[in-house]
Order: sequence, then C-alpha cells, then structure tokens
Amino acid sequence: MLKFAANLSMMFTEVPFLERFKAAKDAGFSAVEFLFPYDYPAALLAEKLSENSLQQVLFNTAPGNTDIGEWGLTALPGREQDARRDIDLALEYALKLGCPSVHVMAGVVPVGANREKYEQTFVENIRYAADRFVGHNINVMIEALNPKIKPNYLFSSQYQTLELANAIDRPNVFTQLDLFHAQIVDGNLSHLITSLAGRYGHIQIASVPHRHEPDEGEINYPYLFELLDSINYSGWVGCEYLPRADTVAGLGWIKPYQ
Repeated sequence: MLKFAANLSMMFTEVPFLERFKAAKDAGFSAVEFLFPYDYPAALLAEKLSENSLQQVLFNTAPGNTDIGEWGLTALPGREQDARRDIDLALEYALKLGCPSVHVMAGVVPVGANREKYEQTFVENIRYAADRFVGHNINVMIEALNPKIKPNYLFSSQYQTLELANAIDRPNVFTQLDLFHAQIVDGNLSHLITSLAGRYGHIQIASVPHRHEPDEGEINYPYLFELLDSINYSGWVGCEYLPRADTVAGLGWIKPYQ
C-alpha cells in the first residue's frame, strides 16, 4: 500500500500554515512535506508534528533570493559558501524534525552561461551534502523541474537527473521523481517508474496540465499507483498539487488508499 504525504505549502491553504498540520491529520494523513521550513523555528515545527502524530518526510534547501530569480544556490559557481551554509542549515532542521530526506535545490543557469561549470559546482556541493547527511541516515534528493515552471533550471529531464546522480556517486543521493514534471518533459511514466526503480527515493504527484488533484488530466494515476505497488515502492508519495477549490472536498481520490 502506498504512503501519501500532504504538501502543506500547496494544500490546506484555507488556513494559516501552522494550522495545516492539524488539517492534514484530520484529513487522514500521517505524513507531511513542504517547500521551506525556515520562516519558523525548528522546535515549533517539531511541536506541531508531535501534537498531530505526523512524520515530516521532505523539505527543500533554501531557494536564495527569489526576487532576482534564484531557485537554489547549489549549482552556482562562486556561491559555494552560501550553498553549503544552506545545506548545513537544512541538516539542522532535518535532525530536529526527524526528516529522512532533503531536496537540495540546484539553481537557474543564466542564458549563455557555461553549463559545465554549473554542473560541476552542483556535483561538488551535492557530494558535500551527501557526506554531511550520511552519518545521520538522511538522504539527498535532486529533482528535475520542467521549463514551464522554472525556465533554465539546471536540469529538466529525469535522464539528466540520473546522469548527475551517477556523477555525484554517493549512496545516499537519489532522484526525486515528480510525475507532474516528468510527464511534461519525458512522458512514458510507466517506463520511468520501472526502469529507474531503486534510483528515486521520493515521488510527487499532480495532474497534468493544471497541477490539480490526481483524478483529472492526462495521467492515469490509478494505473501508476498499482504499478508502484507491483514493484514494491516503499518510499513516500508527496501530494504536491494545487487543489481545484477546497482541499478536503477534493480528497475523494485518496480514500481507496488510506
């Protein structure tokens, strides 16, 4: 049986962020993920998790200065000190929240820049993250983002992500298989799920094209859920989607899996 985690950055936005933990619990979730924890003390977030018997399963490193278009610093040449500061901060939060995985964000490559320098910087910084995390049994996730959502992100295809994971060559580095992004860029999701089994450590879902509940659009999620069960996928499935309207009203799709 698959395990689903509510994404509190996108779901339950009917209430303030700190109230979303209880909303997720009341809706039947036992785990949560979100984008960034850094606006709140780790102790406060840990308290919310404990109060609601929830497990934190994923969050991201800090995005950098989003006002100037940054979306992660890990691949940016000359920003290694800043990137490693963010990695160290993420480790502090992961330890306090009991979180087993952290998505380390790569960053945007300026048009005309030397991509090889960005890729090499990313590889070196992810090795740093992996080596810092491994002693705490925390995994590093790297995720491809489709160009419609984040133009010029370092990598957009699952195959690019896999090549980078191979170059990083650390046992606790996994790809993060977001089926929304993967469908838009690569397609053939059943092939990705089966051929890359063991290489991805976390999955996220949303409909295509509108990024809503996984009961609409062009992806046959019930089929993919059965496929994931058949290959004994044991990781978490993050519900990283934008509800069409009220979050709870749109949760009919998950009832057979809870």
